[in-house]
Amino acid sequence: MNELIGRVLDFRRDVFPIRSDLYERLATDGQSPKALMISCADSRVVPEEILRAQPGEVFVCRNAGNIVPPFAQALGGVTSTVEYAVVALGVRDIIVCGHSDCGAMKALINPELLADMPNVAAWLRHSLAARQVLDGGYADLSPQEKHRAAALENVVVQLTHLRTHPSVAAGIARGELTLHGWYFDIHAGEVLALDGDTGHFRPIEHDRPVPVALAAAPRWAASPQAEAAE
Repeated sequence: MNELIGRVLDFRRDVFPIRSDLYERLATDGQSPKALMISCADSRVVPEEILRAQPGEVFVCRNAGNIVPPFAQALGGVTSTVEYAVVALGVRDIIVCGHSDCGAMKALINPELLADMPNVAAWLRHSLAARQVLDGGYADLSPQEKHRAAALENVVVQLTHLRTHPSVAAGIARGELTLHGWYFDIHAGEVLALDGDTGHFRPIEHDRPVPVALAAAPRWAASPQAEAAE
């Protein structure tokens, strides 16, 4: 802990003076983050570093398993963070980011690991759909492959939960929100993104458009145009 405290002092002495104009602007004008990123609390996964984001550029929500409880089941920290990001801050992109070697996903596959952690076990119930998908379609995988598949399927499940939140559903209907599903490979430093058209994850690359889980476009199910197309 002393080492971390020392870094606080280093920040105040060495870093803040160089970036004082940025912090002054943020303190005066407030924040206008470009995106909300919901990621795992794992200390090896740092959203600001992955995104190379400056202070004020990304709104972050972290928890074990990068979980988004369905709206009707939990009115807690994640729900409040999502609502604030969309309604108050006006973010246009929401990223749900899983990662390799995720302890929450290991526990999801091996629930006996949670014998002494009842609260974590209860929390991971929001990922049970991912485990059911895993059990039904990934029976022949090695333990390592199954762990990776669990993390990927969990991202898909949490994106589904995210769409149950009223602020998100309304933003999607207006065409103001783009949803992203990511997977960060700690070993390779690579980010895979969910392609909503194919249902597959593929690497984010410089020379290709970044795949999105759900692109921003108006989605009024009862619009005259939709009814006329029937």
